[in-house]
Amino acid sequence: MQYRRDKKGNELSVLGYGCMRFTKNGSSVDLDKAEKEVMAAIKAGVNYFDTAYVYAGNEAAVGEILDRNHCREQIYLATKLPHYLIKSVAGAEKMFQEELRRLKTDYIDYYLMHMLTDIPTWEKLKKIGMQDWIEEKLASGQIRNIGFSYHGNTEMFKQLVDACDWDFCQIQYNYMDEYSQAGVEGLRYANAKGLPVIIMEPLRGGRLVNLLPESAKKLFRADKEGRTPAQLALKWLYNQPEVTCVLSGMNSMEMVEQNLKTASESHVGCLTASDAALIEQVKEEIKKHVKVGCTGCGYCMPCPRGVDIPGTFRCYNAMYSEGKKSGRKDYLQCTAFRKDTASASQCVGCGKCEKHCPQHIEIRKELKCAASELEDVKYKVMKSAIQILKLW
Repeated sequence: MQYRRDKKGNELSVLGYGCMRFTKNGSSVDLDKAEKEVMAAIKAGVNYFDTAYVYAGNEAAVGEILDRNHCREQIYLATKLPHYLIKSVAGAEKMFQEELRRLKTDYIDYYLMHMLTDIPTWEKLKKIGMQDWIEEKLASGQIRNIGFSYHGNTEMFKQLVDACDWDFCQIQYNYMDEYSQAGVEGLRYANAKGLPVIIMEPLRGGRLVNLLPESAKKLFRADKEGRTPAQLALKWLYNQPEVTCVLSGMNSMEMVEQNLKTASESHVGCLTASDAALIEQVKEEIKKHVKVGCTGCGYCMPCPRGVDIPGTFRCYNAMYSEGKKSGRKDYLQCTAFRKDTASASQCVGCGKCEKHCPQHIEIRKELKCAASELEDVKYKVMKSAIQILKLW
């Protein structure tokens, strides 16, 4: 495993473990499976683990795995405060103590203001005393490093970097977001200020692997160097000296092993001219097929009307990257076969989802477009039949 240092000299593994996408067994985390994957990563040298208060069941799963294996001190633990759910310092303290309980620890190595969006939001937090609360936690050692995660434009990101004496930050960054979100300009700005930058969504929620259009997949199948989509996307990130740690939401042993191999072989300056050319070709093919830029993060959920928003967009994109039949079949399975249907047409346009979307997608508009294409006559007939069967 390779390591890169933060501003305090801590050596962080270049591959970080994103815990949001643990495999589920029903509605709960498949703890035994997750434990095998997490411990394989730790054994190989991964030492940065990222979770959050709002990732259902994940903090508790991480805490249980670390406790079972007596390895809390071997790793750096990162989690996040959903500041958008609190109205007071007392509320923040209550959530923080709950996180410590779930994680079975008495301190957090890297603590983030989750999805800090703009300066007015930060000023509002300061007015209720959050900056003083943070300073007290840092002084006590309950929080070792303070930072923020961000989805938004470059200019606002730079303003937030300068708004506080942060220890680190976390941004969405990949070869499709080089000039969107904080982007390469934001990455370099934070680095110039001495901030370690943690990368999330390096594969855009898996879309740069599993949901590539067929034309892009053909490029990889024909590649004489045998490069894989995930390998190339991660290599593109590791090539950049401003990147400190890349989070991957690993949920299979194969994924863990492949990502460990890439992390061990990649370094600053590793991207070849051939790599760069293939990435440009893939980008062009993706741009031809993507309908909605959803990463599947789930921040838009739950929908008051029960719509599976990320699932809908995944199927909608699949219609154009994998074929209409495939997309519609998947959509029928993930919306009509549920106990409570989750169809896009259930949207009533309340707009709650759009307030929380990190990608700033016009969700209501896109859901209407998705419904018009996914919910054809065959879908409606099948959905009605399934509803009747449910009543029997």
